[in-house]
Parts: sequence; C-alpha cells; structure tokens
Amino acid sequence: MDLLKQLLDVVLHLQDHLFDLTTRYGTGFYGILFAIIFAETGLVVTPFLPGDSLVFAVGAVAANPKSGLNVWVAGLVMMGAALVGDTVNYWVGRTVGEHLPRRFPRIVRPEYIRKTHAFFEKYGSKAVIIARFVPIVRTFTPFVAGMGTMPFPRFMRYSIVGSLLWIGLILPCGWFFGGREFVRKRFEVIVLAIIFMSLLPMLVEFVKARRGPKR
Repeated sequence: MDLLKQLLDVVLHLQDHLFDLTTRYGTGFYGILFAIIFAETGLVVTPFLPGDSLVFAVGAVAANPKSGLNVWVAGLVMMGAALVGDTVNYWVGRTVGEHLPRRFPRIVRPEYIRKTHAFFEKYGSKAVIIARFVPIVRTFTPFVAGMGTMPFPRFMRYSIVGSLLWIGLILPCGWFFGGREFVRKRFEVIVLAIIFMSLLPMLVEFVKARRGPKR
C-alpha cells in the first residue's frame, strides 16, 4: 500500500519530481529519461510506466529556465529511447516471443498479447503508429510485430513515424502549456486527464467486449 501511495504521488506530482531530478543530476537526467522511456517501450514487463504524462511533464519542466533542461535534447533523447526500445522489443518477440507468455504468464500476460494481435488485425501496419498513443498496447506492439510476419525494415519505418508523432505532439504541448500559471496550479488534474484520455480507447474496447456482439 505504501508503494502504491508513493507511485501515485510521483505520477500526480510528476513535474515537481522531474524538476528535482534535473537540479540534482544535471545532464545526467537525460540518462534517467532515456532509461524510463526505453523501459516502457522495450520491456514487456514494464507496460505500466507513465509514458504520455512523462513526455508532457518533461516539456513543462523544460519551459522553466531554472531546470536547465533543453527541450530539443530531451525530445531527441526520448525519441531515441523509444526507437531503441522498439528495436529490442521486436527482436525479443522474434526470438523468444512464442515462449515467454507460456513460461511467464503473470509477467507477459497472454491476454495482452491477444489484444495486441487483434489491434494489428484491425489496423495492419499502421498499428505501430497508432499504438504509440495507447498505453500497454504500445509496449506489446513491437513484441507482437516481431512474433508475426512483419519485416523489420517496414516495422522501423512505422516506428520512426510513430515516435516522431508521439514526441512531436505531446512534448511541445507540455512546453507551451506547462509554463502557464493556470496549468501549473492544476498540474495534477492535467496529468489525470492525460492518463484518462490515453486509456479511453482501451476502456471503450473493454465495454464493447463486456456487452458482447449485438444481435
């Protein structure tokens, strides 16, 4: 319970925690940022990390000159981490993808794999781009792409486009709005709204699945 409270505090006060990290570690913060984004996109065991809200919060922190955080460098670091994470995840799926859900079902949950397969069937290769904006699904999409028949060069083309759109849309929003007094005073609400909007497609699909097919 204490751990859950700490995680909730980090998410709701993400801007403050990130600012503390930038002042404490300086340029070393970019390494921390790379590791978090890489873990969310490259490791199927960490789909719970707050990717969208983190990117927004980084933009908001970069808008504060006292942070010393360069928004351009941060953007390049996060995009690079996302691409490296996708690459690692793809090849893990290609080499051992069939075995992991059976060997470690509590970590690599089969239902997530099934849902991501359905996501691919619905959107095709464009799923790699769309998944960037859907938590959990974006973690498993490279893994499932590697398990399937999607060639790596095609996967990387879509991954690059998805990474550019993901960072290129959310980071500037954080940078532009994060410096506004209205947003600073209500940052917790903004973060919760981002999380809700990110999870909304999954909630819609969940409700549809619960209702079952219409007769």
